[in-house]
Amino acid sequence: MDISLTQFILLLLLGALYLPVIFFAVQRRDDGHGTSTWLVALYALLAMVLTIAEAVWRNGESSKNSATLFQEFQIYVALSLIAILILTLQTFLKRETWWTWVGVWAFWMLGLALILTNALSLPDILWTNGSLTLQRTRLAPAWSILGWLIFAISLVISIANGNKDAQQQLFRNRLNYWWPVIFLVFVNDVLLFSNIVITGQPIRLVVAVLVAFVIGTHNVPDLKQIIRRGLVYIVIAVAIVGFYVAGFLLIQTVFKGLSPLFAGAIIALLLTMIVSPLLGLVSRTVNNWTKGDQYDASRTIHQYSESISNILDMDRLASIAVGIILEAMQIERGFLFLVDSERQADGHKIYRLRSARSPEERQMVAVELDENGTIASYLVREQRPLLQYDLDLLPAYRSASTFEKDWFSQLRAEVYIPIFAKKQWIGLLAFGPKLSRNRYSKEDLVTLSSHASQTAVALENARLVDNLMRLNNELRTARRALEKNNRDLERIDQAKSDFISIASHELRTPLTVIKGYSEMLMEDTSLDPNFKFVMEKIHDGTIRLHEVMDSMFDIAQIDARSLKPNFQPVEMGHLIQEICIEQIESIKQRKQCLQLELPNLPHVKSDPNLLRKLFHHIIRNAIKFTPNNGKITITGHSVPAILDLPNGAVEIIISDTGVGVDPNFREIIFTKFYQPGELGKHSTSKTRFKGGGAGLGLALAKGIVEAHGGRIYVESPGYDEINFPGSQFHVILPLTKLEDGEQQKISEPMKFQVQ
Repeated sequence: MDISLTQFILLLLLGALYLPVIFFAVQRRDDGHGTSTWLVALYALLAMVLTIAEAVWRNGESSKNSATLFQEFQIYVALSLIAILILTLQTFLKRETWWTWVGVWAFWMLGLALILTNALSLPDILWTNGSLTLQRTRLAPAWSILGWLIFAISLVISIANGNKDAQQQLFRNRLNYWWPVIFLVFVNDVLLFSNIVITGQPIRLVVAVLVAFVIGTHNVPDLKQIIRRGLVYIVIAVAIVGFYVAGFLLIQTVFKGLSPLFAGAIIALLLTMIVSPLLGLVSRTVNNWTKGDQYDASRTIHQYSESISNILDMDRLASIAVGIILEAMQIERGFLFLVDSERQADGHKIYRLRSARSPEERQMVAVELDENGTIASYLVREQRPLLQYDLDLLPAYRSASTFEKDWFSQLRAEVYIPIFAKKQWIGLLAFGPKLSRNRYSKEDLVTLSSHASQTAVALENARLVDNLMRLNNELRTARRALEKNNRDLERIDQAKSDFISIASHELRTPLTVIKGYSEMLMEDTSLDPNFKFVMEKIHDGTIRLHEVMDSMFDIAQIDARSLKPNFQPVEMGHLIQEICIEQIESIKQRKQCLQLELPNLPHVKSDPNLLRKLFHHIIRNAIKFTPNNGKITITGHSVPAILDLPNGAVEIIISDTGVGVDPNFREIIFTKFYQPGELGKHSTSKTRFKGGGAGLGLALAKGIVEAHGGRIYVESPGYDEINFPGSQFHVILPLTKLEDGEQQKISEPMKFQVQ
């Protein structure tokens, strides 16, 4: 194989190396930079075609003219390649003006085409001063080099502006990889323009690889760290070589005749003693010179753990925890957020982020993250730091809501570290850029995650205390509101009592007059029958209104605690029988059955008039709320002496098969003016089914029982207008202590039935 064939094969192999670059770029086209990846593929494809063309050209017959033409062709291609690079950079930076550069490129290529075809009919010699001559054949390369220079300067300016505008250090680090790209392009093309041709242009392959790597790789290695380590290795290597040479020469000069092997061993021994401290010194010096980050992670974590372990105040915890991290790692700003989870009615969970700040600080608007959203699901599932750089550029977060992305963007933070306790997300640490403007390294993220783990226990304790304090504040507020409501209710109740007292006194006299005159007119035998019927109805209404006034008067006395029973022995059987007899007409109208069955009961010292009112209201209430064909049963028994009833008692039970009583209203039905149904259901009938009334009967009954020192309550399965579970009203009247020589009187059994 001759030399020409060898070059041909090598150039073909060099061209084939562009294929992986093209495949890599196309494979990464969906990672947020689709247009850029296609432009990289175009750059690699054009460079590959040029390399293969060069292989074909070099393998054939070549002359000086053909070499000149091929070199000019490479200059034209260099113009297109650098134009593709600036378009790639513009789309990578997401500049809206990248179409402008397409126009500039098209303009320059149009000018080149006009020059090459001599469409403008230019002369062969364009300009000369005798010693220098500008020929038309050199105009095309000059035009291309001028365009290349414009694109090159624009490329440098675009990278500088992009670096200045970049908000995330990770993106700035990614953008810094363009500087070696520009340097390599400059070296390659300047050599080309200087007639120093490198076979195959391998530098372009390196450029294509670098650009494809930068465009297609989201997290590229830290370029500053690479340079920093490179400088350390270079300085260490130079120092070691210099020390070895200087030491070897010194030993050979001082100790003449010493074996070189022994001298080398001495130098190697000395090097092992100084290399470790020298490495540390050089590393610190280079870090200081290049503004690298220097902190002791283990010491920082230990100090952090000791500082926050016993803090229970949420505001103080947020201030100290964030402050220690900011100072130790030289970070510009930081925040601590509390995460409250809430399960919605449809079953999915919402995470609410609120800042842990003192009240005097500016509070940030809270944000709610859906557990199915991309941001919350990543933090909960991965439990790892989330970078704002990832949030802005990765396609996985494009589905996040605009409100969520705007909220995180307004924080101007670069990294978010979730805090978990017992597998529950309870907090979030957010940190802005470093003061050194360096990116967050993997070591930094590990350190911040360790801080988050240390914060979890302290934050959980502080949250418990904070929730307890908030609950106490809510309880105090609720208690104050309850006290105010109680005062308002007392005023309302007092107003009702005042109304009852005034109404019962002021209406009693005119009602007595109406009642008296109506009775006189009814006794007049000469009165027309029609007028007599009218007077009877007036008299009935007056009687009913008089009963209401009597009840109101009694209620007023109960409220004023001036109801004084006139105690005397009362036989319960006869008293209740008389009341039942009064209700015979109503019971028959409703087709009900009333059954009275009382055993031997002791006489109760009580006020008979008040007891009549008591059982009158309870029995009439049973008739009213029991449907037609229902049954009312009155029974009783003696209660033996117990702690609350030292002398025993008599219990009367009025049972019915009516609508029953709601368990939640068992106490409310004994209050003044309570109506079990709609307030509009009033009628002139005293016993219409579920008919309305004044709402004073049961309140008066309770007041009378309590005035006698007894107790009244109701038992019922519930309120049901279909199945009618019924209810039982229990009236317990205590027996008094017998005086010396006095014997307890016992009544006869009583049985009575109406139907």
